[in-house]
Amino acid sequence: RRLNVRVNIELLSVSNPVHKKDLAVRLTDDTDPFFLYNLVISEEDFQSLKSQQGLLVDFSAFPQKFIDLLQQCIQEQNKDIPRFLLQLVSSAPVLDHTPVSLNVVETNPFKHLTHLSLKFLPGNDTEIKKFLASCLKCLKEDKTTLEEKLRKTEEDLTRQLSYTQQNLAEKSRELDKLKNEWTSYTAALTNKHTQEMTTEKERALQAQAQCQQQHEQQKKELENLHQKSIQQLQNRLSELEVINKDLTERRYKGDSTVRELKAKLSGLEDECQRAKQEVLSLRRENTTLDAECHEKEKLINQLQTRVAVMEQEIKDKDQLVFRTKEVLDATQEQKAILEESTEKKQSHVEKLESTVKSLSAELLKANEIIKKLQGDLKTLMSKLKLKNTVTIQQEKLLAEKEERLQKEQRELQEMEQSLRAKEQEVCKLQEQLETTVQKLEESKQLLKTNENVITWLNKQMNEIQMAKKLETAPGAQGGVRTAISPQGMPDRPFFPSSGISHLISPSCAFQNFPHSVHNKSVASQSAVPK
Repeated sequence: RRLNVRVNIELLSVSNPVHKKDLAVRLTDDTDPFFLYNLVISEEDFQSLKSQQGLLVDFSAFPQKFIDLLQQCIQEQNKDIPRFLLQLVSSAPVLDHTPVSLNVVETNPFKHLTHLSLKFLPGNDTEIKKFLASCLKCLKEDKTTLEEKLRKTEEDLTRQLSYTQQNLAEKSRELDKLKNEWTSYTAALTNKHTQEMTTEKERALQAQAQCQQQHEQQKKELENLHQKSIQQLQNRLSELEVINKDLTERRYKGDSTVRELKAKLSGLEDECQRAKQEVLSLRRENTTLDAECHEKEKLINQLQTRVAVMEQEIKDKDQLVFRTKEVLDATQEQKAILEESTEKKQSHVEKLESTVKSLSAELLKANEIIKKLQGDLKTLMSKLKLKNTVTIQQEKLLAEKEERLQKEQRELQEMEQSLRAKEQEVCKLQEQLETTVQKLEESKQLLKTNENVITWLNKQMNEIQMAKKLETAPGAQGGVRTAISPQGMPDRPFFPSSGISHLISPSCAFQNFPHSVHNKSVASQSAVPK
């Protein structure tokens, strides 16, 4: 079985007849008062115990070590598999006043190690009686201390209860007195306020009727002005919308022209690439023909005498070609002047091509004469001349197409610049439109602030008229000038909702107010200032 045991360890010193020390260990159970086992170890007994169990500590250090082992058992008692155990082993099957041994055992997976084993003797009747007497004495002492504490707490509580009851009675009396005073005071105040409210209502109704007429007149004037300003802004808005529509149409037209020009540009670039490819092929053929000419230079050297005459004719033809080049330069200058008409350019180019063809025909005739002298030479020279003329024409066409392409690029850049300018104009017009809308909103806010100012002035007029009536009631000798002095009014009305905090001078706000009134009837019929 498993139970909780109380272990008492005492170190006894005996001086009669010899001074010595004994260690007394007692085992008890709080639930069973008859459970008592004692052990007294002297220094001689400890030496035999030390030699039997192989202890390494002295008698002076043994109690503390024993306490340490017990504390380790206490720490491990709540675990499922405790490391240190405290075993109480008896030779008899039941604990019935037989000697027992107390073992401190350390457990591990391999072996149970017994660190210490002490033999206890059961207590006899006298020892049990002494133990029970000591327990009873302790209980009586505890009982007396608890009774004293209870008595003191009862006295304190009764004292506090009486004091709190007295305070409660005093506070209840004060509360009743305050309630009576408060009811009388509230009744007087309600009567007074009802009378004041009736008088103030009569005065306010009279002032409201007068101020309402003026307010309606001012409201009509402000509404007329506001309608005029709104009409002007609407007219301006319609004009800006028309301008915006025109600009958007122009922008769309510009975009369409830009697309057309881009399409034309892509077509011209394709033609230019084709012409370049043709020029490259003609140059390759020209190189092959040059090789063939080098092979047949020997035959040309033999027939140089006959070719001299033909060369003279060729020189004449070259002069004609030079003249045609001059004519072509003149046509190019005319083309630079007349860039806008592309059809004229093409007709002029066709004329130049026809002149070149005529020159090539003449060259063919000259080549036929050379063919009569040398058949092979004629064919080669005619091919060479034809290729040269074709290459020249192709180069000219390339130059023209490059110029045309540059011109189209310039026009495209100009169109882009104009389109950017139009976009900037559109942005400016949109900003103007936004500013006009902001002005319209500001005018609405001004109208709201004017209405707030009117309501404030009406309120001030009501207060002034009420003060005037109060001061004119006792007597009319003093006049009303002090009652309506503008110095008593606030000089700066502030409207947080409208954002206005400007000064309104009292002299401007009350120009038409009369300076003196001789009687009460005249004061009531005076004109209300705007």
